[in-house]
Amino acid sequence: MTQDLFDDQLDPVLLPLGPGAVVLRRFATADESALLDAVRQVIEQAPLRHMVTPGGFRMSVAMTNCGDLGWVSDPTGYRYDPTDPQSGKAWPRMPDVFARLATEAASHAGFEGFVPDACLVNRYEPGARLSLHQDRNERDYGQPIVSVSIGIPAVFLFGGAARSHKSQRVPLEHGDVVVWGGPARLHYHGVLPLKEAEHPLTGACRFNLTFRCAG
Repeated sequence: MTQDLFDDQLDPVLLPLGPGAVVLRRFATADESALLDAVRQVIEQAPLRHMVTPGGFRMSVAMTNCGDLGWVSDPTGYRYDPTDPQSGKAWPRMPDVFARLATEAASHAGFEGFVPDACLVNRYEPGARLSLHQDRNERDYGQPIVSVSIGIPAVFLFGGAARSHKSQRVPLEHGDVVVWGGPARLHYHGVLPLKEAEHPLTGACRFNLTFRCAG
């Protein structure tokens, strides 16, 4: 008998990716309605936009932020900023359901006391992708990254400490949460181009909530 045979009876399932990195299958499913309501509220206050990389390339993923700090990219570089450059106002407050989920997921993965001050809200549509990269703009690498998937499936790439290291291809479904920190904190990661799909709650898109301690 295999674990796959009984996956629908195990909620959630913890899948190790290596030292310091795990997937928590279906961990966010119970909060799906509250999470989506909160996503819509954040987007109403700080609309999604396609940021431009320092090299001048338009990102295929639409994004916004909430929390004390927001991640931004423009021709001057990558950075965290307390204000939305489009409005000049502070980013929306991080919804309580976001912060609670991030802290609980980190705890399940072995990282106690995680309190994020930034959440990147990313919207992937079919064809959107994220190239391999490291998360290096945060001040404290001792804190993990918590990444929540909502909506259509995606294939997450999780590599090693060097870009040349082979990447695992990790299928992610609605409600899955990936947490990495400790020895895996600076591992390269990305997302393959999304395939055409539909989800009853999000339609033809995937939302990704990525929580960090940035300041």
